[in-house]
Amino acid sequence: MNQIILWASTHENLFVWMGLISLIVFITSLASLPWLVALIPEDYFISSKRQLTPWKNRFPGMWVLVFVVKNTIGYLLLLSGILMLFLPGQGILTMVAGLLMMDYPGKFSLERRIALSPSILTKLNWLRAKASKPPLKTDL
Repeated sequence: MNQIILWASTHENLFVWMGLISLIVFITSLASLPWLVALIPEDYFISSKRQLTPWKNRFPGMWVLVFVVKNTIGYLLLLSGILMLFLPGQGILTMVAGLLMMDYPGKFSLERRIALSPSILTKLNWLRAKASKPPLKTDL
């Protein structure tokens, strides 16, 4: 027990930085959520398959860059969220943000299942209404 206390006291700066990063991620996620929900096209969840982005074929180099950066940020958020389960911070929220940033098989069907659950859909449409956007259309 004394070794843990000694280690923690010698690494105080690490805890301060992790706390600051956790606070920044939390505030950024809360501030960006309404904006991000407003960016979702209203017909995004109608099809059971993801629609292809039109600029993927026109700008393949840019698409690869966005893919790499987005997935790197997603993995960093996921790993940070796992650490925040044991350290101060919003671990689960950060993990969810990381999972939403990454690309993996079955992601769209998972997103669709979560977003179209009645309680989540109501809240998403409430955020969209505050941004003067039409509600999300569903095929349910």
